[in-house]
Amino acid sequence: MNMEILLQHPDWLLLALAPVFLAAMVLEWRLGIKRALLPASAEYRWQEVACNITLGALHQLSDLLFGLLILKLYFAVFDWRLFDIQMNVGFFLLLMLAQDFCYYWFHRASHRVRWFWAAHSVHHSSENMNFSTAFRQSLMYPVAGMWIFWVPLVIVGFPPNWVVFSVLLNLALQFVIHTQWIKNFGVFDLIFNSPSHHRVHHGRNPQYIDQNYAGVLIIWDKMFGTFVAEQEPVDYGITKPVNSHNPLKVTFIEWRDMFAEACAPGIGWKQRLDAFIAPPAAPKGEDK
Repeated sequence: MNMEILLQHPDWLLLALAPVFLAAMVLEWRLGIKRALLPASAEYRWQEVACNITLGALHQLSDLLFGLLILKLYFAVFDWRLFDIQMNVGFFLLLMLAQDFCYYWFHRASHRVRWFWAAHSVHHSSENMNFSTAFRQSLMYPVAGMWIFWVPLVIVGFPPNWVVFSVLLNLALQFVIHTQWIKNFGVFDLIFNSPSHHRVHHGRNPQYIDQNYAGVLIIWDKMFGTFVAEQEPVDYGITKPVNSHNPLKVTFIEWRDMFAEACAPGIGWKQRLDAFIAPPAAPKGEDK
């Protein structure tokens, strides 16, 4: 598949890379898990793997269904662009840098604003960490408004197709950090997000919660005070466990709880609003 086709249909990028992702999963299972070289939290349990892959497929379907509408919105905004950017290697690298910066703020908002967390919590709900965890995504991201965070790139003047392509390429590059098979990237950990940094992000240990929001570059966390190095073993998952491998329950349980709290009788308008926009609260007695 050549670049021209991918730019015309950027949503196909993850589909095109699916064989690579699946091959990596087989290698991780064969070389790491089957030979007992990795901890129990890295095991491939068929129920969870099936759930993860189903969630990934639903997410991809949602992207394909909403992608055309989002692109139309981006092209409408593109009419207001500040600059006419003619894409080349230099501008593509600049776009990837700017997109990664926007991703940091999307990711941070996805942990600190409950409306976004309702979608993003799907990815964190697994209590294991292996390559299949990267597939564990929500079909509700377009509804939650993930696409809003890249509107500034379109306004600046980056062509919409390139913006969408850069978003999906960024997500594809993050596949490799969802593992316990790779310890870290060595000296490159100083600049780039790595499996070590991202394991921290998936931890529910009190000192790990809401840290390391990076996409590709860890520099944003270091700049904005959200970086924590991996020290004690990571306890994976969320403080309000889902305890289900049903993809639909995993997808919608936080949305259900959020709307139930917002519609509860006997509360004021501020509490109803906070149910949507305040940081997600941990169960009583736990840190968040």
